[in-house]
Parts: sequence; structure tokens; C-alpha cells
Amino acid sequence: MEELIHYVWKHKIFPLKALATTDGHPIEVIDPGLHNHGAGPDFFNAKVRIDGQLWVGNVEIHVRASDWFRHNHQSDPAYDNVILHVVGIDDAKVPYPHSPQRIIPQMVLGVPDYIKENYDGLARADTFPRCAHVVSSFPKLVVHSWMSALQVERLEERSKAVKERWEALGRNWEETLFVTIARNFGFGKNGDAFERWAKSFPLISLGKHRDSLMQIEAVFFGQAGMLNDPHEDYSAYYRQIRSEYLFMQKKFSLKPIDPTLWKMMRLRPENFPQVRIAQLAMLYYQNRLDMSRLIEAADREAIHQLLQTNVSDYWTSHYSFKDEESPQSGKRISPASIDLIIMNSVVPLLFAYGRYKGDDSLCDRAFDLMEQLKPENNRYIRDWENAGISCESAADSQALMQLSTKYCEPHNCLRCRFGVEYIRRTPNFLSEEQEVREKQEEQD
Repeated sequence: MEELIHYVWKHKIFPLKALATTDGHPIEVIDPGLHNHGAGPDFFNAKVRIDGQLWVGNVEIHVRASDWFRHNHQSDPAYDNVILHVVGIDDAKVPYPHSPQRIIPQMVLGVPDYIKENYDGLARADTFPRCAHVVSSFPKLVVHSWMSALQVERLEERSKAVKERWEALGRNWEETLFVTIARNFGFGKNGDAFERWAKSFPLISLGKHRDSLMQIEAVFFGQAGMLNDPHEDYSAYYRQIRSEYLFMQKKFSLKPIDPTLWKMMRLRPENFPQVRIAQLAMLYYQNRLDMSRLIEAADREAIHQLLQTNVSDYWTSHYSFKDEESPQSGKRISPASIDLIIMNSVVPLLFAYGRYKGDDSLCDRAFDLMEQLKPENNRYIRDWENAGISCESAADSQALMQLSTKYCEPHNCLRCRFGVEYIRRTPNFLSEEQEVREKQEEQD
């Protein structure tokens, strides 16, 4: 119930009669203030006129006025600047924390019945999304503006993860690039294992051996825990890089990750961790995992050229360390896989680096790259398309992923612009809308 009072206050859905405090003083709401989703009063910097006197400060909202005491606001100085207490039920008088002899102005604000009914209708809906039956009727401006905001929100979240990784890696952008790209080589199922693996060895030290692909592969596979046993029945290549790894392990005091972290079930051979590590080794050997080169890559095609690589001779005819040969193949990274790497790694990296450098052009390029990529195809996107919201690019699908996971699944309809658009619609509007929809269904 309190969420709905927040909603009514925030959007100024007030009754037609004049507003007044519980003791009869007239109120004019000039600005409901900024909604605070953290600790402290519910709305900051509101502007209200009480008895002709302009007040600027914070507003607190409760279902019952007595909730003020139940939440111990009376002893919290954060509530000293509350200028109005908005409640659903007036069952107590509330004094200022710093001046107990003075009573905070209080106003009862009811939630209109149609708002409750619309909200309950969304809460009870068994479709996904819950607003599927009406979302196609929303104004294009509402849809486009919300999609744009969701794109920014999702990219902000993903770049925040990059920034946290950068902090943990000693603010080293080259290592951040390597770990971020490596994580994406797990393509979901092995993402965590790849990230742990990429953090397990010092790139600075390994850089001294960058001219030797064998030594790079030795460290890469050894740190993956894939060279732990002698395996005399394995290939000569295995025995050679294992011997090389034992030398490098001692030299750099390396400790491999637990090999049981790798998931192999229901993976196609092209996605085996061994193949992905061999591809990363070649990228590193060819100096393609380089921040300056990534920044210089102006568009999707340039990044494809940068990340496109093959594998060493052994891996062209093998999928594992056993001597059993497979059909000859360069095992190049597919264009579709590179697109996923761009969307999940390159885009948030560029955005985070652009924010770090204060370079808006890099942030803009991150958005441009998403516009150049094809949209994802998963159950969330299909559900939205069935509801009438189409995807033209990865920017659209990323926005709908954000909407699905951060708003729809957690039932955050009151924070969603689609939810707001539906809940505030009057009964007459909804009945007319239903009539139009029924006529359309009859024609179909």
C-alpha cells in the first residue's frame, strides 16, 4: 500500500477537492520532490505551500502515521528537515525530531480505486510481461524514451562491473581488458571459470615471454589446471608444454585453478575450454588484446578484424590433449561469437574507459556499436516481440533484457514507465482500449 501512496504523490494524482493538512490548513503541492530509493526521507527537496507559506524540504510517506514511531524516525536526525508527513491513515501526531514540542504538518492522501485496480491487475497477471495486453497501445514517445533510458541504465550497470574489476586489478586497464574478454570466452557456462583463470597469472611477467607462443600456451593451459598430470598416453604436444609449464610455474610461483571448475557437459567441441584458451593464447601472442588497438578500432568491422584469429598448429587438428586427431580446422572465432564479445565485453569496456577518461566520444562509440549489432534472440526478447515491442538492434534487446530482469521479474511495475503508463490510466480510457482490442480480435 505504501508503494501506491508513493506513486500517487510522485505523479500528483490528487483528488479533485482541495488538499489540506489533518488540522485544516490548505496545501498546494508545487513539486513533489526527488524520489529517494535509499535511506532517509522518501522525497528530497519537495516544495509545498501550507497556509500560503512556501516550504522547501523533505517529505516522508507512511501507510499509518504511527509508522513514524515504529520505524524510529523520531530519534533519527536525517528526518529533521521533513516539511510534510503524507499518510494513508491519520492515527498519530508526529513531532519534529529536533523540536518535540512542534508537530510536523500531516496530510492524508488516499489512493484512487482505479489505481488500486490497475495495480492489482498487473500483480495478478499470469503473462510475461504483465502489461503484454496493453503495451502495444502505449505512445511511441513513451516506448522510445523508456527504451533509451534502459539502454543507458544497462550499460551503466555493466560498466560498473568493469570498473570494479579494474579497481581489483590495481587499476590496470590492460589486465582489465584481458580478464573482461577472457570471461566472455566462457560464453555464459564457463564465464566464472575463465575470469578466475585470467586473474591467476601476472600478465606483466608473462609479457616478457610474449614472443614464444609455446610458453604462452604452457602458462595458459597450466593455469587452467589442465597440465597437472604426466599423462604419458597423451600427445607429445601435451608433454612438451607441460614440461615448459613446470619451468614457468617455478619461475613465477604460479598456482593453477581447480580444473573441476570447467564445465564440459552439453558443449559443442568448438566451445571446449581448451579450444577457447588456444584462441586466447593466439590473440595474446599476436598482441591483439591491447587497449590502445581496441580504442583505435572505429566500428564493428574493425573490431572483428582485431579479434579474428586462429589457433596453433596442434589445435587445428585436435579438440583435446589426446592424440586422437579431428578434421583439420583453423578453429577461428565465428562472427556471431565476436558479436557477443563486442556486446558483452568491448561495449562496457569502452564505456567504462570513456567515463574514466572523461571522453564522451568513447561512450558514444559504445552506444553506436550496440546499434550496429543484431538483436539477441532469447525468451525475453520473444515475449516482448509477441507483445508488440520489436527489436531492431542489440541496443533494443539489451534494453528489454534490463526491463525484464530488473523490473518485470522483481515486480517493479511502479518503477517502470510502462507500468506507470498503465496504472495511471482511468477506467474510461481502459474500457475504450478494451473495446478497440476486442474489435481487433474479432477482425482477426
